[in-house]
Amino acid sequence: MKKVLISTTLTFTLGFGALAVPTLQPTTVSAATVNPYNNQQAVNAKADQLIKIAKGLIGKATYSQQEYKTSYPYKFACASFIDFVFKQGGVDLATYNEDYMVQQGYYVPRSQLQKGDLVFFKNKTTGTDPDHVGMYIGDNKIIHMADSKQNIVITDMSSKPYYTDKYFSARRVLPSLLSANPATKGDKVVSQAYTLMNKVTMGNTNNESALKFTGTGFVNYVYKKNGITLGTTDIKQLMSKGTTVSKANLKKGDIVFFNSVTGSKTPNMVAIYAGDHRIIIPSSSGINTRVLFVDYYTQHYITAKRFF
Repeated sequence: MKKVLISTTLTFTLGFGALAVPTLQPTTVSAATVNPYNNQQAVNAKADQLIKIAKGLIGKATYSQQEYKTSYPYKFACASFIDFVFKQGGVDLATYNEDYMVQQGYYVPRSQLQKGDLVFFKNKTTGTDPDHVGMYIGDNKIIHMADSKQNIVITDMSSKPYYTDKYFSARRVLPSLLSANPATKGDKVVSQAYTLMNKVTMGNTNNESALKFTGTGFVNYVYKKNGITLGTTDIKQLMSKGTTVSKANLKKGDIVFFNSVTGSKTPNMVAIYAGDHRIIIPSSSGINTRVLFVDYYTQHYITAKRFF
């Protein structure tokens, strides 16, 4: 059902002051391309894993637009349920909003749905974004957090007129959100960043042995662990290095720079591009993932650099 934004204000501590990120808003970005290196067998296995996780939450979670609770008793809205399931399966959508999910991966027609696809519905008569999402599990069925009466259910999409009349679109996010096979250098950088997400402490100094970093220090450490020398933990110096790449040509492992003041070309936020419009961005609360669809990142984007 219609999402409620779970707003968590992030304060970024990158050695350049405290920066507040505003409430997320949607923007239009082109779809990602499919990853040609990940075979169908791996995709099927991941989809089966995600379906098993989702089914395991039936009877253990209740519908809530006000609270997002990731431990028992779980509380989800429809999109936060999907986001949680994917994260538990090691696939980061980097969003709990339907309007951002529907822009990830690539479009598939209803007649070609396969397990793991995201299926969207639009009941509201205003706006252009969907207000409900579920995951396709095969045999014309989806698993989804339906509403406060049904909670998580498996539904045949021919069972009620709603699923025909209000059908909006479907997106295939597997394999485009998975690592290539074999993993690229960018995949390895992104994987390293994810591995460190809950292990590091963010602050104003860098101490590798204690896993304490500034934002740029964290990025420098991730690259260093993958045999790539950036040579600086200063954000201005880092932006002067590497090869400039356009926003339209970003690849996994590219470093993206932002400034909290619109129009300023002096960076004070840095992130690692994780593929399919997702970024891994350091903040004072730790390492977070977001999508570049957010107006804030469009308005405060400066440039991106490639180092391999």
